[in-house]
Amino acid sequence: MTDPGSELRHYRDLLAPGTPLRDGLERIRRGHTGALVVLGDDAEVDRMCTGGFCINADFTPTALRELAKMDGAIVLSADAGQILRAGVHLMPDPHYPTVETGTRHRTADRVAQQAECAAVTVSASMSTISLFLNGTRTLIEDSETIIARAALAIQTLESYSDRLNTELQRLSNLEFHDQVTVRDVAATVARVQMVLRLLAEVDEQIRHLGTDGRMLQLQLLELAADREALPELLRLDYAHAVAETPVVGLDTLPEGDLLRPATVASVMGFTGSLDATVSPRGYRQLAALEQIPGALHERLVEEFGNLQGLLGADRTELANIEGIGPIRARLIRDGLMRLADEADE
Repeated sequence: MTDPGSELRHYRDLLAPGTPLRDGLERIRRGHTGALVVLGDDAEVDRMCTGGFCINADFTPTALRELAKMDGAIVLSADAGQILRAGVHLMPDPHYPTVETGTRHRTADRVAQQAECAAVTVSASMSTISLFLNGTRTLIEDSETIIARAALAIQTLESYSDRLNTELQRLSNLEFHDQVTVRDVAATVARVQMVLRLLAEVDEQIRHLGTDGRMLQLQLLELAADREALPELLRLDYAHAVAETPVVGLDTLPEGDLLRPATVASVMGFTGSLDATVSPRGYRQLAALEQIPGALHERLVEEFGNLQGLLGADRTELANIEGIGPIRARLIRDGLMRLADEADE
C-alpha cells in the first residue's frame, strides 16, 4: 500500500516552484482562465473522459496554458511528462462523497478518488491552485507565503539550536566530571528531539519551494549539521544504564511529554530516581574527534569501559589498542583534553 504522506510529497514536488508543471499552472493562474488537470492515464481515467482531443505530445508550460483556454479538462501522464488529452468532459461517479461546491473542484475531487490519482485545479475567480488526492484538498501556496513562514521557522530553529548547544555543553561538562544524572540525560534527549522535529518541519516547508528555496535550504543544512547523529550517540552512551527495554520511541512522544523529564526517562527505559548518577561510555565525545575513524570507537570503549576510563588512559595504553598506534593515541589524548577544557568554558 502506498504511503499517503509520501504520495502527497511526490505530487507536491511535481508542483514545486521551478518545475515545468508549476510553471504552466502559474501561467494559467495569471491569465485568470482556470483549469482542471488530471495526472493519470489509466483505464479508469479513460472511462470518465468524453469528447475532447487526443494530444499525445510532450509537456510544455506554454502548451498547457494554451490548451487551458478551451473548455474541458486536460489529462496528463502520471509523471506530467506528456499531455494526453485536452478539452475533455469528465463524468466521475457522483456517489463519491465530496464537500466541494464548485463544479470544477467537485469534479476534481471525485475523479481523484475514483481513479486513485491526482487532480489539480486552478480557480479563475480566486487565483488559487489546489491539489486533490485521496479524498483531500491541499492548497498549493505561492512562494512568498511559504518563504515567509519558512524564514520564521528557521529563526525559531536557530533559537532552539542555540539552546541545544548550551545543553550539550552543559552535559559535556558533567560527563567529564562524572556528575551526570538521569535528569540531565533526559533533558538533553528532549532538547534533541525538539530540534529534530523542527528540522523535519522546516525541511518539508522548503521542499514545497522547489528552486525558490535554495538559500533557505543552505541555512537549514548548516543548522542540521551533526544533529541527526545525536540520538544514536546518546543511546550508545547511556543504554548500558537502562534497566528496561524502551517500549515506544521518543520520536512518537507528544511535545508536551518532552517537557517532563520523568516521562522522557521512563520512555528511555530508566527506572528509579531522576537524580541517580550515570556514567557515559564516551561515544559522543569520541565522535567529536574527527581524525579518529568511527570504526575504532567501539574498540576503545570496550577496552576502557567508559569516558572516565578513556580520560585516565595514557598514550601508551591507547597506542597498544589495535588500529590506534602512537599518532592516533596522541590525537585521542590531546583531543579529549581539549574537549574537557572547552566544556569548562
